[in-house]
Parts: sequence; structure tokens; C-alpha cells
Amino acid sequence: MQMSNRSTITEFLLLALADTCELQLLYFALFLGIYLAALLGNGLILTAIACDHRLHTPMYFFLLNLALLDLGCISTTVPKAMANALWDTRAISYQGCIAQIFFSLFFVVAEYCLLTIMAYDRYVAICKPLHYGSLLGSRACAQMAAAAWGSGFLNAVLHTTSTFSLPLCQGNVLDQFFCEVPHILKLSCSGAYQREFGALVISISVLFACSIFIVISYIQIFRAVLRMPSKQGQQKAFSTCLPHLAVVSLMVSTGIFAYLKPPYISFPSLDVVVSFLYSVVPSAVNPLIYSMRHKELRDSVRTLLEYTHLQHINL
Repeated sequence: MQMSNRSTITEFLLLALADTCELQLLYFALFLGIYLAALLGNGLILTAIACDHRLHTPMYFFLLNLALLDLGCISTTVPKAMANALWDTRAISYQGCIAQIFFSLFFVVAEYCLLTIMAYDRYVAICKPLHYGSLLGSRACAQMAAAAWGSGFLNAVLHTTSTFSLPLCQGNVLDQFFCEVPHILKLSCSGAYQREFGALVISISVLFACSIFIVISYIQIFRAVLRMPSKQGQQKAFSTCLPHLAVVSLMVSTGIFAYLKPPYISFPSLDVVVSFLYSVVPSAVNPLIYSMRHKELRDSVRTLLEYTHLQHINL
């Protein structure tokens, strides 16, 4: 019992999504389609923003960071799930499990902090347009983006070290398609999970503060929008803000449920759906919700695709 986790557990067994070869291939195709859509959408956004100097503004700078985080988030979990479905295996190495937990926490928390910053960006743009340039200068934007990435990194270090310092004596089988902190804690010895409580309180406090800030920002935004004399202006503002708020609500509700739900309502199928909603879906739909609704970005992507097509023809 005094031996380290590393010496007693060399791998974990993830949840088998299906018990037949046909269904395994179906899940592989589903994950592959979602992954390719996320790669294409976020890749186009990154390329368009980087190459078009007209998009070098605070809003698109944050969108570029969001695309990077989305690519990192979905690449942490989905490729391994695809490989396991294709090769009909459940195993993930001990080091691989640590990496999955670290990077999934890093990207998810950093993304939520960035969504908070983007809510502030929309607030300044709509409620204080005359001060937009002074409040969101290049230096301020870089500092806010660095704070979001830094918050994700510190949170990931805190939870990963506290989780894998626990003695695991309940086997190595995880009821999830990727390594997730709540399912590692289920394998810990009785009472040992209390060490994670302090780290959890810190994370909840940060996310609660971000959520309050987002709610206050959007209340101010909606109040300003409702005072607009132009119905067309109201519709444009709502069409931009409401999808943002929907994605934030999806991430918060499913993330809180995954990490704070009572053990007695934990079922493998429910856990998979909830984790899929906060760790995979946003990365695939964010390019549509956050980016492709902006005319300037759509035009830039269209120009990029046309240029690529012409280059291919010339070759």
C-alpha cells in the first residue's frame, strides 16, 4: 500500500463506447467527422486572421486565441477516442492519462476565461464605443489573453498534481471515453479525495467570478441594445450576443454537472454525453457561432479559399 501510483498502475482502461465492431466504426466515423470539422473551421479562422491585416483588431485577436484553444481542447481527447474505437482497445498509458487531464483542464479553463474577456470586449464595443480604442489597446489585449492562458495553466497544474498524488486502490477502469478528474477520484482510496477539495474550491471561485462578470456584462449589453432606435441594429446585436451566451451557458452547466454532481446519479452514458458537450461540441461549433457570423471574417475566408483554389489550378 505504500507503493506509488506509478509503480502499481501502468495504464488505465477507458470506457468502451460500443460492444460490436460495427458500432465502434460508427463512433469512429462520428468522432472523425467532428474532429475534421473543428480542424477545418478553426484552421480557416487562424489563417484568415493571421493573413488579413484588416482583421488585426481586438475582437479578432481574441477569436484567434479562441480558435487555438479549441484546436488544443478537441485534440486532447478525440484522437485517442478515435484510435481506441478503430483498433478496438480501451487502454491509455499512465503518462497519457496525466497528459489528457492536464491539457483538457488547461484548454477548457483558459477558454472559459477567454470567453469572459470576449464578453468584456462586446460590452465595451456596444456600451462604450468611444472608449474602445483606449480600453482595448494592443498591450491590454495581450495582457488579458496571457492572463487567460496563464489561468488555465495554473489550474491544470493544481488539479493534475493533487489528483495524481492520491493513492489509487480501486482498480484502473474509468467509466469515461477520456481521462477526467472525477473518474480518477473514484479510484482513490476512501477519504483520500478530500485532498482535491481545496483545489476544487479555488477553481469554482475563479469560474464563479468569471460567470458573474459575464452575466453583468450581458445585462449591460442587453440594456444598451434595447435602447437602440434601430430595429435592425437591435437584431444584429442580439444575433451576435445570444449565440455567445448560449455557448457559455452550455460549457458552464455541463462542466459543473460533470465535476459537482452527486455520485448516486453517475451513469456511464450520462457522463459521456455531459463530458462530450463541454469538451468536444464547443470546439466544433465555435467557428460558426463566434466567427463566421462576422461579415469581415467571412469575406476573408472566402478570399482565402478562392486564392487556394486558383493556386491549385495553376499547379
